[in-house]
Amino acid sequence: MSRQESWFIARARRRFAMTRECSLLLPRVCAALADPRQPGSDDTCLEKLLDWFRDLTEFDPTAELVQDNPCLTEFITSVLALPEPSPSILSFTLRLAGILAASENRFQHLQEKLLVRLFGRDGPLNSALWEDASVRSGWVEGVHSMMHHQPALHFLCDGGGIDVIFTLQGDPSLFVASAASQLLVHMLTLSVESETTKPLSTKDWDWPACAQMIIKHIEDSLQSSSSSHIEQSLKLLTSLFGSCRATWTEVLWLGIAKQIESFLTEETVQAQQMLANLLLNMAWSPVFCDTEGGFWALVTSALEHLTPVQAGPLAVGLLRFYKCPQDVRIQALTVLLQPMDCILRAASQPLEYAGLLDESVSDPATVESLLSSKSSCVSLLCQTLAHLEELLSLIHLPVDLPYTSLLHSLMTILQFCNGFLSPASPLGSTISRILINCFRVQMSALDALAALSERKGCDTLLGSLFDILLAYLESPNTSPTVLKKTFQATSKWLVRLQELSCSNSQWQQTEKILEDVFLVLQKRLCSPCWEVRDSSLEFLTALIKCLRDQDEFRQSLLSSEVLRLTENLLEDPESYVRASAVTAVGHLAFITYFAPESPAIGNQYNKENTVAKLQEILSTDPEGFPRRAVISIFIKWLRQGCTGQLEDTERFVSRVIQTVEHDLDWEVRLGGLELIEIFCSQTICQLGLPKCPYAPVSSAVTSSIHQNESLHIFCRAKVFNFLFQSLCDCDQPVGQRACDILLGLRCNFYPVSTLKDSQGAEDSRAGRSIAWLQRTLRQGSLAQNFPTDGGNGVDFQDPESMLLALGTIDLEELHDELNKSSDHVEKSPQSLLQDILATVGTIEENEADCY
Repeated sequence: MSRQESWFIARARRRFAMTRECSLLLPRVCAALADPRQPGSDDTCLEKLLDWFRDLTEFDPTAELVQDNPCLTEFITSVLALPEPSPSILSFTLRLAGILAASENRFQHLQEKLLVRLFGRDGPLNSALWEDASVRSGWVEGVHSMMHHQPALHFLCDGGGIDVIFTLQGDPSLFVASAASQLLVHMLTLSVESETTKPLSTKDWDWPACAQMIIKHIEDSLQSSSSSHIEQSLKLLTSLFGSCRATWTEVLWLGIAKQIESFLTEETVQAQQMLANLLLNMAWSPVFCDTEGGFWALVTSALEHLTPVQAGPLAVGLLRFYKCPQDVRIQALTVLLQPMDCILRAASQPLEYAGLLDESVSDPATVESLLSSKSSCVSLLCQTLAHLEELLSLIHLPVDLPYTSLLHSLMTILQFCNGFLSPASPLGSTISRILINCFRVQMSALDALAALSERKGCDTLLGSLFDILLAYLESPNTSPTVLKKTFQATSKWLVRLQELSCSNSQWQQTEKILEDVFLVLQKRLCSPCWEVRDSSLEFLTALIKCLRDQDEFRQSLLSSEVLRLTENLLEDPESYVRASAVTAVGHLAFITYFAPESPAIGNQYNKENTVAKLQEILSTDPEGFPRRAVISIFIKWLRQGCTGQLEDTERFVSRVIQTVEHDLDWEVRLGGLELIEIFCSQTICQLGLPKCPYAPVSSAVTSSIHQNESLHIFCRAKVFNFLFQSLCDCDQPVGQRACDILLGLRCNFYPVSTLKDSQGAEDSRAGRSIAWLQRTLRQGSLAQNFPTDGGNGVDFQDPESMLLALGTIDLEELHDELNKSSDHVEKSPQSLLQDILATVGTIEENEADCY
């Protein structure tokens, strides 16, 4: 062990050691918890108490904790002696004992007296309390906690406890059943990795005793006629192969592979979906993915025999896996695309477009049958479309998809859903009736369509695609949720269209589509449904972000009524819409008057009016969302240098922060601080003051001039007033951000070696006021009557005073205090123990503060 590791462990032991105050409280807590006359303690307190004991035992494997605190063993003994302990206390006791027995030293100390009575046949296993799921859960968790060494493993296996775990795999409580399965995985791994001395083979006697018991149970369950037993073992194996990558897992697999393979052809087994999960976990394990023959042949067989719904997750998982063999990848892709191919073939008779597949992996009649049923059709298509979106969203796709045919199949589904397609085939007519106005399939198809916009090769269908999208945007039958998805897909494809028009000069098609889009948008902005108005504004903002530099887009936008309608929505009765309108207007400004050659489109759109309207919203809107949107836009404008010269920016920032400093919404105040941070950084950069105190400057005189100038600017803008006031804000993030900004400013104005001595500074009048300010700041959010107007002699607009404040106030101390958790006292173990004493009635008429 290195010196650094030793130091870390020693420090951790000191940190999690039992304090004297806690050691005095713990006996009273144990006595109160074991007393059946006391009301039950809060479960949250008990959970936190267990967390504390985990921390205490994690870095100290010795038995000192149990030896120095005999009240712990006395508590366990007292609970076991009760004729009918409460289920919650018994569950807590089982889990506590498991935590204490996690080290071999403490296990040996506890074993003779208590562990047999807790986890053996004579314990809760044979009592009426075992019927309570919380007791069974506590038993499993306790065993899992102690299972870190061979003595615990032998104790459980030799005492028959492992048979209890086998039974709990089928527990009616899913939580208990899952915990039991995870425990068996942990025990099997511990047994093999701690007790094996030579490489394993498939012979029984090569496995350690405990591992052999678990493996025999798995094999017997897989060969049983009980489908529940088979499913339990498949879950266990899935978890094992997903978490363990050791080579011995291949030895285990070779013994059960034939039985697993037989499940693919046995119709009586109802665990095919678990087989897909099992094979996928194995494929990601280096133990199996690098092998040839057997395993990948089984994967191929699974793709052939599982139903399309069952095989879908397996197929998409394999397609994401770069080490998947090419022939298996092609087969997985065929499984995934088969429903889309069936849609294409059902849409027209004879087939006008080439299908996606040359041949099928499974019987096409199976897919056709699923698509002919309403329930299975919708679920199959939604699953397939979700998997396609998942693949298309990958940056590097490990497989080539037929993008043009895939786009056509998505367009066909959307046409089926809105009734714009009249197929001639009987299957197509059935699918059309099922999908009409099916919003689940519509949204899934639109998500996949949006993801497909990033791929090349779909240029020939763009005209038809926008016809379908516009039909959805115009249709009164399109629900608000589907409309939102349509807007998102349309924005993605408009960006793609612009890229193509720049490369192949398709100006006329682009202009026509943009004109049609803005006509529809104008109608939607006037919708009586607020969700539609909101989605329309979000769509407009998304377009501006991506296309504001494109001439065709700007011309189409400015020639429409969209700008006027958007500005009208600043007064919408719905706050969400007003917030989206603020964001849209803020982005429109980049086109209307922040662009190098902004168009002259009338006084109602001039910059001053827009800024005034947004500032009015910031100061008067009763809802927080629009005000947050305004401060976000102002931050964006300032960050991108859109607020004019330094003098204009100073006046702008000053007006904004004088508004937000009194805002009741902490996120608005936090936004005001971000605005200040950007303003200060830009001002310092423009005046040439170095950001680092050690950076070279042209001369000391120049540096001093720039320093004075920047200080005057910050004082005139009332920056320091807001910053120091925010240090006492009742919302912690605001105080933290203000302190960080002040520390940054001090770094700019003061090299470390020139910080003032606060004691000496108090001799001046300004020094006394700053000393008073520091005492006030130490009160934090409890400070009252904070001086915001020069009270108590603090002049926040005096550069000399503010320079002195930056140099003398202990900002590091304030930073440490502000970064403490607001409940750091209440989270202490001592406070927790006091809470438990309060809740169980030892302290009368006192409520727990553990929340």
